[in-house]
Amino acid sequence: MIVQRCILSLNNLRKGDTMTSNRIPNRLINEKSPYLLQHAYNPVNWYAWCDEAFEQARINDKPILLSIGYSTCHWCHVMEHESFEDEEIAKLINDSFIPVKVDREERPDIDSVYMSVCQAMTGQGGWPMTILMTHDKKPFFAATYMPKHSRYGIMGLADFIPYINNLWHNNRLSIYDFIQKLDRFLEAKEESIQLPPEKDFLHAAFDLFSQNFDTRFGGFGNAPKFPSPHNLIFLLRYSNAENNAFAREMAEKTLIQIYRGGIFDHIGGGFSRYSTDRKWLVPHFEKMLYDNALLVIAYLEAYAKTNYSLYADIVKKTLNYVITELTDENGGFFCGQDADSDGIEGKYYVFTPAEIYQVLGDNDGKIFCEYFDITDESNFEDKSIPNLLKNPVYELKNSNIDLMCKKIYDYRLNRTSLHKDDKILTSWNSMMIIALSKAYAVLDENEYLIAAKNAEQFISSNLMKNGRLLVRYRDGEAKEDGKLDDYAYFIWALLELYNVSFDAVYLEKAISLCEIMCTHFFDKDNGGFYLYSDDSEQLITRPKEVYDGAIPSGNSVCGYILERISKLTGNLKWQEICDKQIYFLSGKISSYPAGYSFSLIAIMNILYSSKELVCINPQYEDLQRLCKLLAVNSNLSVLVVNAQNKEKLEGIAPFIKSYTISENKSAFYLCSGNTCYPPVNFLDNINL
Repeated sequence: MIVQRCILSLNNLRKGDTMTSNRIPNRLINEKSPYLLQHAYNPVNWYAWCDEAFEQARINDKPILLSIGYSTCHWCHVMEHESFEDEEIAKLINDSFIPVKVDREERPDIDSVYMSVCQAMTGQGGWPMTILMTHDKKPFFAATYMPKHSRYGIMGLADFIPYINNLWHNNRLSIYDFIQKLDRFLEAKEESIQLPPEKDFLHAAFDLFSQNFDTRFGGFGNAPKFPSPHNLIFLLRYSNAENNAFAREMAEKTLIQIYRGGIFDHIGGGFSRYSTDRKWLVPHFEKMLYDNALLVIAYLEAYAKTNYSLYADIVKKTLNYVITELTDENGGFFCGQDADSDGIEGKYYVFTPAEIYQVLGDNDGKIFCEYFDITDESNFEDKSIPNLLKNPVYELKNSNIDLMCKKIYDYRLNRTSLHKDDKILTSWNSMMIIALSKAYAVLDENEYLIAAKNAEQFISSNLMKNGRLLVRYRDGEAKEDGKLDDYAYFIWALLELYNVSFDAVYLEKAISLCEIMCTHFFDKDNGGFYLYSDDSEQLITRPKEVYDGAIPSGNSVCGYILERISKLTGNLKWQEICDKQIYFLSGKISSYPAGYSFSLIAIMNILYSSKELVCINPQYEDLQRLCKLLAVNSNLSVLVVNAQNKEKLEGIAPFIKSYTISENKSAFYLCSGNTCYPPVNFLDNINL
């Protein structure tokens, strides 16, 4: 890929590359976002998103050029090097526009609103995203990556900017006419359909997954292929609920092939974002925290259902990667790592046989190359991505191979480096807390519980202000009002921490944040949660995101956590909000259930029989057993009551007042479906 080879190394730029050392930084030099800082020495006169930028656009009668991306985005780097570092293009931009840069991970609300515009106008979305709009934030043009010069049917900035400049000054009425039409389209509210949840939704989703399943390589559809762990979790749970063997087969085949392919880093652990090919061999090499968190959850569910040790090994390798390479010294987790090294996508991850022989010697080098398919023929440009797709003994543990991987890992670290996006995001950190909590429960590794608790403490100490959540932390600064995903995922994380510690403080905090979330995000009339709160900056639309894309939507997670909170508290208020949310989700997903797999997981908890267990003074061994069950069984709710926490729990779940505590005896109260059973004194006497 010629364009990959000419990209300027971001790492060199950070070290004071001569191309930037003579430049005067623009306004972005004062920002904390790694993405914005990457553009701080562009000759483009960038603003961050701020009132001043829009006021300057009004005063100077210029459109806003909004550019949205993120720091580990390969094509964002390409567009920067081709155009934003180019003096000619920069002058055109500065003369014609007020340019504004946004990190989509810092401002998911801005990204979501204008991504909807981009998809409506072009039929597709992605990053980098390019939007033109008026000073009052009304968009009239949208695109993704744009080259410097026009090619292959894509208009380049060198041609595009003069065209728009002429249109703006000589035919602005056509722009305003288009804006009015787009306004009407965006303001046309989708009919709010509320439907009761039905098992037919689940069956329809299963049928759609079955039709699109790749029986040879796993996954769904053709390239590119995304892991979409929530789809696999749905299939595993559907298999269990409906005794459907093929649902489990689809999930397991996909999980195994993802691991065997190059999308998994066999040297250092962890998963890349997606595969560019059908076989899962060639990934888009960037690694993101959220993918790894959600995949850990999927592999844990598979392990709990099958006891297949390979799944546990994959979890351990992935979490070791996160703890080793993505963990801040104070307990938070970084966003991810770039796909590019020295300006070349994937360079960090690929090898030639000669390199392997040099590090391991002839004998071990030959074994290693055969094991991981590293050949002179290569499988990625002129090098090889380590993979196990051709290895028939991929599932066998091999300590010698592990030792070799460690040597290659150390060599790789010194050969070149990766840019790391060291922002700490509330929502993504919450996903990793969930994964670590479940990993502790299933694998009984105390290191994971410690990491989960440390991350929760980091969020509570650094990403909360006046009881409200913030979006991101970096370099001592927390910023941006928390969005729906921040609340929904952190509440879920707190519930998982309660399930592995039975510390009522986590449950109390979860319910307190749920109160705030419902007050400021919930549509009390029609159901559903808005992306951003009623007291945050109001954009041109206020969407309710439901589709489960790269991650489960905030609305899907809200359905999931509200059902759990209503069961744990027995509070009618939470049940009513949960019912409205589930009916809202059902109305949204009915047309294409497979696109809303996490909503379906929430609905499953409603449709299938649940069990609620109150434990009075349980033994430690009982709690350990319950932890394992709760990690993979969302239809079980457990409250643990003792003399120390009873008063606190009574404030959370008032029905606890009726339970008495005996110091010398345990008691277990089980309700299943709509039936409650007499208490027993031993957990073994209950069928869970």
